[in-house]
Amino acid sequence: MSEITLGIGSRIKHPQFGKGVIIQIRSDAWEITFIEHGTRLIMRSYEGLEVIEAVETSPEMVTFEKIEKSLIRVLQRFSDIHETVPLGTKWNGGKLVMFPGEPGLKEKEVPMEAFFHKIVMVRDRLRVLEQKLNASELTDQEKVDMQQYITRIYGSLTTFNVLFKNKDDQFAGEKGT
Repeated sequence: MSEITLGIGSRIKHPQFGKGVIIQIRSDAWEITFIEHGTRLIMRSYEGLEVIEAVETSPEMVTFEKIEKSLIRVLQRFSDIHETVPLGTKWNGGKLVMFPGEPGLKEKEVPMEAFFHKIVMVRDRLRVLEQKLNASELTDQEKVDMQQYITRIYGSLTTFNVLFKNKDDQFAGEKGT
């Protein structure tokens, strides 16, 4: 079933809910209205659907998935709202203590959550800079040159990856040389 691309208007038969029509396409599921059971969300991975009549999705058709992705891009580009990135649990409640090399000076303590927030803000602002660079009117060569600097900055920040709970949130620099 996963090989078949079903579009809005496709007619199907479900072993439990009977005949229905796909009314919405999501990234991981179809929204299907069944004659006797109303509207249900059926995962695309579900193998039990029988296709009565497949309707291909037009590339111009706007789906829930496309709207969602577009909205996320707009919000990320034009707002200062960013996703909440979790700190690794072993660092919760911790503090960063910096000891000066000069005798007689007092150490500086920073709560780990505040330090981590600053690191995440640097990462997010680098991403915005990258988007603005790619949308700029610079030549392709100038964009490539600037992108290399940004990649090197990400590489310099990989030291802080130990703080992130999720690997997907971490910094990534140049891969191999």
